[in-house]
Amino acid sequence: MPKLVLNPEYRLYERNGIAFCSSRQVAEEFGKEHYNVLRDIENLDCSAEFTALNFEVSKYKDPSGKWNKEYLITKDGFTFLVMGYRGKKAARFKEAYIRRFNEMEQFIRSLQAAKMEFPAFTEAIMAAHDEPKHYHFSNEINMIYRIVIGMDAKTFREKYGLPKGEVIRPYLTAEQIHAIETLQRVDIGLIIAVPEYEQRKQILAQHYERMKLKRIA
Repeated sequence: MPKLVLNPEYRLYERNGIAFCSSRQVAEEFGKEHYNVLRDIENLDCSAEFTALNFEVSKYKDPSGKWNKEYLITKDGFTFLVMGYRGKKAARFKEAYIRRFNEMEQFIRSLQAAKMEFPAFTEAIMAAHDEPKHYHFSNEINMIYRIVIGMDAKTFREKYGLPKGEVIRPYLTAEQIHAIETLQRVDIGLIIAVPEYEQRKQILAQHYERMKLKRIA
């Protein structure tokens, strides 16, 4: 089964292009005991099909080392679950979570597009981390963007007025895209062989300088 990846910015998880929160997060945000949230999920009056699609049984290890039950919940599952949570505070959390889910889904679409462009690069990053997080991928590709175009993807979008999460490659020159893809190929081997980020960055920057010299020659 593909690894579950945490996005620290949105505090949501992703696997196979689907965003999840955990039942523990719901308990924390809404000020409830986790066992009560588990009970709420298991007492929902929804179909077995909806439950299977939107509430995935999982487990986590507590500080004592004991494994405990939790659920991974999709946006639709979250919306159905918290529908019955009342009060102004609950309403604020509902709005905030739905907004985070929407932003996370936009981020995932952007990330999926980048992964499809160079799957071997993504696989190398995933393999290098026992618990991969989205920033492992974005840090690596942004390092290459900075070498080739002088800025990361976020700065590029801001500079050219592109929407948040927009894939930037369609806005690059053919020469820039070729350079980025070449450095990604080089980086596939470096990710495992050279764990130190700054050392990889230096090697890739030197490789890019050699590429530019060859073009001039």
